[in-house]
Amino acid sequence: MALLTTKIGIDLGTANILVYVPGKGVILNEPSVVAVSEMDKKILAVGAEAKIMIGKTPDDIVAYRPMKDGVIADYRVAEAMLSYCIKRAMGKVNPFKPEVLISVPAGITSTERRAVVEAAMNAGAKRAYVVKEPILGAIGSGIRIEEPGGHMIVDMGGGTTDVAVISLGGIVTSTSVKCAGDRVDRAIIDYIKKAHNLAIGDRTAERIKMEIGSALKVVESKELRIKISGRDYISGLPRTIEIGTNEIVEAIGRELKEMTQAIKDVLAETPPELASDIIERGIMMTGGTAQLRNLTKLIEKATGVKAYLVEKPLHAVAQGTGHALEHLDVYKKSIIAKR
Repeated sequence: MALLTTKIGIDLGTANILVYVPGKGVILNEPSVVAVSEMDKKILAVGAEAKIMIGKTPDDIVAYRPMKDGVIADYRVAEAMLSYCIKRAMGKVNPFKPEVLISVPAGITSTERRAVVEAAMNAGAKRAYVVKEPILGAIGSGIRIEEPGGHMIVDMGGGTTDVAVISLGGIVTSTSVKCAGDRVDRAIIDYIKKAHNLAIGDRTAERIKMEIGSALKVVESKELRIKISGRDYISGLPRTIEIGTNEIVEAIGRELKEMTQAIKDVLAETPPELASDIIERGIMMTGGTAQLRNLTKLIEKATGVKAYLVEKPLHAVAQGTGHALEHLDVYKKSIIAKR
């Protein structure tokens, strides 16, 4: 008989939610979106199914994103999302309540942390633990964080950019800025409005970022181009335009500056012994936004320290939750809250 799952790791992100089951790996990777019927407050869809509805629903159906800037913005909807994840991971016939370990941003407050723990307990967890994202990202990337020696990790998600220096299993210095993928998308929307008088939605902005976005300008011959459609602000009619990579670099410059400044601030506070370790090892990058073209080069240019993407940037935190669950005793110093 197969062993029934009693431990689940959840990377509760602003843009995506990933579920890790020890022995199986990442079993779920879906957008953090829940569709709710306004009339009877019924949950209609969760994840990819709900994301398709964004910007396309009638008035009585609302697609919510329960996470904002890495923390719970809508408690009831977040609980429904966690409940969906736990059910998917546990299967229909599992009678046990699982132990759940959830990732949280480095700059989380104790109130926000309590909200995450309570939402997990109400969603069906027997015990809930929370661990800061940079620690989980490092664990998930195969770093032995309990050893002496400095590691710098930058986790760039949808809502927050978390920067931390880790040594001896704990965070030595860190910061968390509410500037990441979502802010980049908003900057693209604003730019298209100002420069082209065109209204586009979140999904189009995200597609632009992923298909042609870059952190540094490229030579004209290598510029990627994309056709996008939206609503003309003046005529109110649909219109299609073509834009290139270098326009997007210009559009998102301020947001990228804020993210690189966070890295520089943490480097400035790092003790000299650990700073020399970081120069030797480089800056590890995890999270979906870290995959933006030329971002590692931009960070290297800004800090003078080599930056590199870990093997599976999107999965690193989720894999870290699974590894931490399997070795709770080893990582107990990093585990913040439980109930």
